[in-house]
Amino acid sequence: AEYMGGQLAAAKEDASSGGKPAGNASTSFDPTPKDITPMGGFPHYGEVKNDYVMIKGCCQGPKKRVLTLRKSLLTHTRKRHLEKVALKCIDTTSKFGHGRYQTKVEKRQHMGPLKKHLTEAVKA
Repeated sequence: AEYMGGQLAAAKEDASSGGKPAGNASTSFDPTPKDITPMGGFPHYGEVKNDYVMIKGCCQGPKKRVLTLRKSLLTHTRKRHLEKVALKCIDTTSKFGHGRYQTKVEKRQHMGPLKKHLTEAVKA
């Protein structure tokens, strides 16, 4: 059991976006609208489609392990436990290989039109 971890972020699913939490990886430092799911999905998990809670630290076991979160029985008195956490950036680059782009728009801007995009334009 870990009692030093903390909750960093939480989001509820949005009915208007088809049940997925929409644009929830934005922070005050990085206002780019993007989803919490990295490009290509999480390894061995996939895409986050429901409510989620982001925790500080690690959690042992399989990716889809059920966690029970409860209020701590100990009173936290240290300064680092009492200070408010401000997320600066949530990394949404691909977790497969060398992830370079945070969003699909950023990737398309940098790489330019691909062959599949050019063939779609010719067909239309």
